[in-house]
Amino acid sequence: MSKVVVLDELAAEGLNRLATAEGVDHEVIVGLKGPALRAALADADGAICRSGVRITEAELAGNRRLRAIVRAGVGTDNIDKTAATRMGIVVMNTPTGNTLSTAEHTFALILALSRNIAPAYHGLIEGRWDRTLYTGSQLADKTLGIVGLGRIGQEVAMRAKAFQMQVIGLDPFLSPERASELGIQLAHDLDELLPTIDYLTVHTPLTSETRHLISLREIAKLKPGARLINCARGGIYDETALVEGLQSGKLAGVALDVYGQEPCTQSPLFGAPGVLCTPHLGASTEEAQTQVALEAAGLIVNFLTKGEIRHAVNVTSIDQKTLASLRGYLDVAYRLGMVLAQIHRGGAARCLLNYRGDVANKDTRLLSAAFCAGLLQQAIDEEVNVVNSELLLRERGIELIEQSSSEKGAFTSSITASVETDEKKYTVGGTLFGNEMPRLFRVDGYRLEAYLDGNLFVFHHQDVPGIIGLVGTIFGTHNVNIAQMAVGRDQPGGQAVGVLNLDGPPGDKAIDEVLKHPHIDNAQVVELPPAGQMPIWLQG
Repeated sequence: MSKVVVLDELAAEGLNRLATAEGVDHEVIVGLKGPALRAALADADGAICRSGVRITEAELAGNRRLRAIVRAGVGTDNIDKTAATRMGIVVMNTPTGNTLSTAEHTFALILALSRNIAPAYHGLIEGRWDRTLYTGSQLADKTLGIVGLGRIGQEVAMRAKAFQMQVIGLDPFLSPERASELGIQLAHDLDELLPTIDYLTVHTPLTSETRHLISLREIAKLKPGARLINCARGGIYDETALVEGLQSGKLAGVALDVYGQEPCTQSPLFGAPGVLCTPHLGASTEEAQTQVALEAAGLIVNFLTKGEIRHAVNVTSIDQKTLASLRGYLDVAYRLGMVLAQIHRGGAARCLLNYRGDVANKDTRLLSAAFCAGLLQQAIDEEVNVVNSELLLRERGIELIEQSSSEKGAFTSSITASVETDEKKYTVGGTLFGNEMPRLFRVDGYRLEAYLDGNLFVFHHQDVPGIIGLVGTIFGTHNVNIAQMAVGRDQPGGQAVGVLNLDGPPGDKAIDEVLKHPHIDNAQVVELPPAGQMPIWLQG
C-alpha cells in the first residue's frame, strides 16, 4: 500500500480521488514545517502540496521513501527541484487547471475597471447616488494589448474579441499564422505596441527580462487614459511607476491581482482613484480548485500505481546511458535555443535545426527538444523540459524542421539553429570542445569563436577601423570587464558581427553609448548559464 501525504488544503474532489484509488492510502496534514514536515515526507511515498508549504533540501535530507511530489498548481518555486532530482524524487505540476479562471478574472478586472464598479458600489453604501461621477468606458472598438500569448493570454484574447475589441499581442513565440487564426495583430516590440492600445494585460512569467517591464519609460509611451491589468506575476509592473502614472493623469486605471511582495496588505495604490485590487484571486474559483485537485490526485495515483509520469518539471524519459552520451550536445542545443530567444525579433514562424557530423547519428529528436526548451524557457509561464518543449512550441503554431548530414564540416560535430520570423532569419551555430565546453561558432552568416556561457554582448556593425577599440573603451569606462572577444565578417570593409564575453552584464548607459556610434547597427545582451551549469533535467 502506497501512502500519500497531502500538505495543503485540497478540494474534496481530489481527496475523494485519493480515497477511491486502489493500493493508495492518504493522510491530510496541513501547516507543517521544519522537523515535522521532514518527518511527514519521510513517512510517505508521494506528496501533494499547493503554495502554502515550502519543501527545501533540509526537509528532504535523508529521505529514503518519497518518490514523487505533485504541486496542485503551476508554479513549483516552493519545491527544491535540484534536491529532489538528486534524490530521484519526481516533481510534477498541473499546468492547465487554472487557465480559464485566470483569464476570466483578468476580464472581470477589465470590465470592473472600465465601468467603475467598485467605487460606484461604495458610493451606494455611503448613501450617494453618483451616476455622473462614475461614467465609464465601453470596451467595443477599444484596443487591448496582450503581452504573452500562451494558454491564458489566448483565452483573454478570445474574450476580448467577443466584446468587439481589437487585440494586439506581443509574443516572440506565437507564429503569425496562429495569431491570424485568433484574430490577433502581432506587434514586433513593446515600443510598437504601447502607443496603440487602450488597455494592457500581461501574461508572462517573471524573469530578469520581464521584471518592471512596464515602468515610467513605458508608461510615457501609452495613450493618455490607458488602463493596466496584471493577473500574472507581481513585479512585471513597477508599482511605484503606476502610482506616478495615476497621479499625473497618464493612466486612467490600474487593476492588480498580484504584487511584488505577497501577502500585500499595504500599498500606495490601495484606495487611490482609478485603482481596483484583489488578493491573488486569479485561480480562486471552485472549478479551478476542483480541476487542479483532481489533476494532482490523478498524477500521484497514476505514478504510484502505474509508474506513469506526466507534467514532470525535473525529470525526463532519457535513460542514463543516452544522457551520458548526449549530455554535452544537449547542453549546446539548449544554449543555442537560449541565444536565439534573446536575439530574434518578431513572431517566430518556424525553427530549423541542422545536425552535421557525428552528432547527426545520435538521437537528434532529444537534441531538438533541448533546443526548444532553451528557446521557450523564459517565454512561457510553465516549466519546460525535453518532455514537453516540442509540444509547447507546436501549440504556438511554430513549425520545427530537422536536417541531418553525417558529413563532417569544420568540426567533428556541429549544430546550426535558425528562427525564421515574418521579417528575418536568425541563425546561430554551436559545437563542443572536448566533452563539456560549448562554443558558439556562427552568428547569422558570420564565422567566429566565442564561449557559449555567461554574459554575451552581440553587436552587428560595419567593418571599419576602431570599432572594437571603441566598444572596449566604453565598457572600460563603465567598469565592464571583457573576458574574450570574437569578430566575424563577410569581407574587409563589409558587414561584421562582434561577440564579447563579459564578466558581468553591461548597464543600459554603456549599451546606449555603444549604439550611438554611426557604424554600429544593433546590439543585444545575451544571458546564459555559467559554464558547466545545466538545467536539472540534464543532470544525472
